[in-house]
Amino acid sequence: MIPFQGRIRVFVGLEPVDMRKSFDGLAREVQRQMEMDPLGGHLFVFIGRNPRRMKMLLFDRYGFWLFYRRLERGAFQRPVAAPGSRHVEIDAATLAAILDGIDLRTMRRRMRYKRPAGGSSKAEGGRSLSNGA
Repeated sequence: MIPFQGRIRVFVGLEPVDMRKSFDGLAREVQRQMEMDPLGGHLFVFIGRNPRRMKMLLFDRYGFWLFYRRLERGAFQRPVAAPGSRHVEIDAATLAAILDGIDLRTMRRRMRYKRPAGGSSKAEGGRSLSNGA
């Protein structure tokens, strides 16, 4: 089980990575490819040149976690991003779909409520979510 604590952000590197890299090499890839701090507490996902291999790097307050997965059959699919992008942020559900081998191009998402920026308690249509308002 991946030790996700609280709300964690997931970033996928879009450039293939040499899977011989370990903690320090992947931390350098976070800095080089994603221009982010590897100690930031986010989950960083890398897919190898051979798309049957994936490594994920996570830093918690005690140190790094390194997760490595090799598929015996099939391949991991990189998420689609804007041209020229070197990484993309995904949610935990998309990561689960990638790990389960679901084709991201044919995956359909249903509409879900998302709180507007600023933490307002009103839904997008201006309606209050509380009773009697």
